[in-house]
Amino acid sequence: MNASAPAPTPAPAPRRARVRAPELVGEGGWLNTGGKELTLADLRGRIVILDFWTFCCVNCLHVLDELRELEEKHRDTVVIVGVHSPKFVHEAEHAAVVDAVERYGVEHPVLDDPRLATWQQYAVRAWPTLVVIDPEGYVVAQHAGEGHAHALERLVVELEAEHAAKGTLRRGDGPYVAPEPAATELRFPGKALLLPSGNFLVSDTTRHQLVELAPDGEEVLRRFGSGERGFADAPAGRPELAAFSEPQGLAALPDGSVVVADTVNHALRRLDPVTGAVTTLAGTGRQWWQGSPTGGPAREVDLSSPWDVAYFGGRVWIAMAGVHQLWTYDPVEGTVAVAAGTTNEGLVDGPAAEAWFAQPSGLAAGEDRLWVADSETSALRWVTEDGTVHTAVGTGLFDFGHRDGDAAEALLQHPLGVTVLPDGSVAISDTYNHALRRYDPVSGLVSTLATDLREPSDAVVVDGDVVVVESARHRLTRLRLPEEAVRVAAVAHRTRREATEVAPGALVVDVVFQAPAGQKLDTRYGPSTRLLVSSTPPELLRTGAGAGTDLSRALELDPAVSEGVLHVSAMAASCDDDPANPYPACHVHQQDWGVPVRLVAGAAERLPLVLAGMDPGA
Repeated sequence: MNASAPAPTPAPAPRRARVRAPELVGEGGWLNTGGKELTLADLRGRIVILDFWTFCCVNCLHVLDELRELEEKHRDTVVIVGVHSPKFVHEAEHAAVVDAVERYGVEHPVLDDPRLATWQQYAVRAWPTLVVIDPEGYVVAQHAGEGHAHALERLVVELEAEHAAKGTLRRGDGPYVAPEPAATELRFPGKALLLPSGNFLVSDTTRHQLVELAPDGEEVLRRFGSGERGFADAPAGRPELAAFSEPQGLAALPDGSVVVADTVNHALRRLDPVTGAVTTLAGTGRQWWQGSPTGGPAREVDLSSPWDVAYFGGRVWIAMAGVHQLWTYDPVEGTVAVAAGTTNEGLVDGPAAEAWFAQPSGLAAGEDRLWVADSETSALRWVTEDGTVHTAVGTGLFDFGHRDGDAAEALLQHPLGVTVLPDGSVAISDTYNHALRRYDPVSGLVSTLATDLREPSDAVVVDGDVVVVESARHRLTRLRLPEEAVRVAAVAHRTRREATEVAPGALVVDVVFQAPAGQKLDTRYGPSTRLLVSSTPPELLRTGAGAGTDLSRALELDPAVSEGVLHVSAMAASCDDDPANPYPACHVHQQDWGVPVRLVAGAAERLPLVLAGMDPGA
């Protein structure tokens, strides 16, 4: 009896060529290393995660928080390196990057790359982007956007096992060196509120506390909170038991209590400034994701980086910076709901359900409208009580500067605060211009009230003066409201990021998405992907604008429009691929791109954008 012939050995799957990680270079040098200049050779044997971020970007701040647990759990094998890649002119200042690293509690080395040299070497197109380098110095994964902690954890475990077996994994202490702490009463304060007593309540953001100051704005009377990052309420008389995480906005309620935007806890808290009691009004402590409820009982609904709050029309309005929306909290019903915005990032006016915001970060209630500092569009917006949105100053995501005059031509740079003045005009904390600006809705003019402020983030009117929160000088500064504005030369800027050259006419946008290892696209309830495309100016797109479920879109660009910005928003849902698990964990991957483009004959006819993915050859 003849034995059966052995089955042929299947051909191995083709592997991509391994890509050596480009060197890390940046004119600004290194932070958090004790003065040492790092190279990839210094990090050989470790798993390196590059976090391309910029400190204006709330999605980048979300990623910093997502990485904290992974950073602690794998501290002996993983080195996270922040590559600071600026959008705004101010973000290219080295001192501002130093401040941001401390402000947001970054506990890993940071490369200051003001000219985007490393950004370009790694072909990064969006903030934030994460790149994983294996212990042998090869790029093995790239993820754009936030929400990738689950995939990164899985990949790190796989790389640890693989390289431990190969003998190429090196364990030990990382290169992080903590900077010396500074002794100041406040540390990067965010917002301020005038209490009925005449004292000031200030959110001491980096120290995770609220601080009550005497009327002079200097003497500390009380502190609320333990001073450690956390999420805990406190009974009357024990304010030191409360815990916050980078609190920002403050608003007084009619009953004398104060609503606090507890930003990194994704929650609204209530402070009784008399007894010191702290309770939670809204939020679960979890960050809101696409598909989560957008309203309901306040303690059961996730929020996303609430940055400021204001009491207007019987409700607490919330600048929900993390999802580019305005929400409201009803203190009578104890519910939250979306009030305006679609979660798409940009500047679009109109009815509440159609408007676009970009990290709203400051709110102030006027007599008949709510003023909004819309930071990423460098804009001053206003909203009626029914949610209709208007723009007073600002034109879009990539136009900013310091220019006074008619509001249609005026420019701001990433404002974080807005304050209604006694005459009905509005003071704008023009943060990245280090200035206090004024918009007069009657004349439609913008002027400059004061300069040489260091990252002003809020202001309070007191007896004809304005008290400014100088966040990066760690203090409150009192100014007399002048009759005439200080004259400042007009300086306009566009983003320092170079435009991508594309061919006029036909252009295909391809969003590249590959579900992370161990996951698959979730198609149980229909299409699991979504793509939204628009442009600034709108005339740039002849065809192809709008929403759809295919991650590839054929566009037609008008040759008569020489340059502009393509706005692309993509979403994909994936679930754990485990047939034995009837309730697999699911994950939403989302990213918004603003891609400056220049139309050049003969240039590329395809624009690839990476949503999330892993090199199958790794």
